[in-house]
Amino acid sequence: MSAFTKLGPESFRFASDLEAKAVRVHESYYILRPEAVEGWFYLWRVTGKQQYRDWCWEVVEALEKYCRATAGYTGIRNVNSLPVDQDDVQQSFFLAETLKYLFLTFSDSNKISLDKWVFNTEAHPFPIEI
Repeated sequence: MSAFTKLGPESFRFASDLEAKAVRVHESYYILRPEAVEGWFYLWRVTGKQQYRDWCWEVVEALEKYCRATAGYTGIRNVNSLPVDQDDVQQSFFLAETLKYLFLTFSDSNKISLDKWVFNTEAHPFPIEI
């Protein structure tokens, strides 16, 4: 990700140089969505490749640097613009999903084993019964 903030835009495509670029200029905002860290969490758990965990840590650092607000976290209006312009909104999925997947990425993998648990679309764990 070549964004100045190291956070991905709302929508993106991969250019020929394999860099993720915003599909439309007006979609360069980031509203604390979980999908990237969710994907990296699963890839980390399944492959054990440190790169996925490293990318999650880059998100943690970027959240602290650019999205931290007085009373929580906020989205930013343009991931490619410094200084950032915060949108002053903390979406509920940030707490319910984004932070949960980041927590699980850096937790003991036996805490919630993917062999015994499945997550629904809102990141709620459900036991797998066989």
